[in-house]
Amino acid sequence: MDQFLQAAIEEAQKGLSEGGIPIGSILVHKDKIIGRGHNRRIQNGSPILHGEMDALENAGRQSAAIYKECTIYTTLSPCSMCSGAIALYEIPKVVIGENQTFMGEEEWLKSKGINVEVVNNVECINMMQSFIENHPEIWNEDIGV
Repeated sequence: MDQFLQAAIEEAQKGLSEGGIPIGSILVHKDKIIGRGHNRRIQNGSPILHGEMDALENAGRQSAAIYKECTIYTTLSPCSMCSGAIALYEIPKVVIGENQTFMGEEEWLKSKGINVEVVNNVECINMMQSFIENHPEIWNEDIGV
C-alpha cells in the first residue's frame, strides 16, 4: 500500500480513537508530508474540520506555488466543502481511499482539471462501514441528513 495513504489511514484511526469520525487526510509536497489531519467535528465541536480541512490547516500557510505541486490523500471521497478547498488552492491530484460509503464531488473535481485517483482500499471501506453501522446518528449529522 502507498505510504501516504497508510498515513491517512493512521490519521483516521487516530480520530476514531479520540471518539471522532474516522476520516484522515495527508497533504504531500514533493514526496514529503507537509500536513496531516483527521475529522475533528466531534472532538472540537467544529462544523468545518473535516479530514482534508484539518490537513490543510495543519500544513499552515503555503504559497500558491507549493499547493500547485501537492497531492492530497484522503481516506474518503471529499465532500463539497473539502473539494472546494482543493480546487481553490489548485491542488492538482487527489488520492481517495474509498468512495463506496460516500461519494463526494469527484466529477466536479475532474471538471476542474484535478487528477482524481480512487483506490477503494478495503481497510478504508471497512473502517467507514463499521463507523456508520455503529454511529448512524453522528454520520447522518456529518453528511447533512
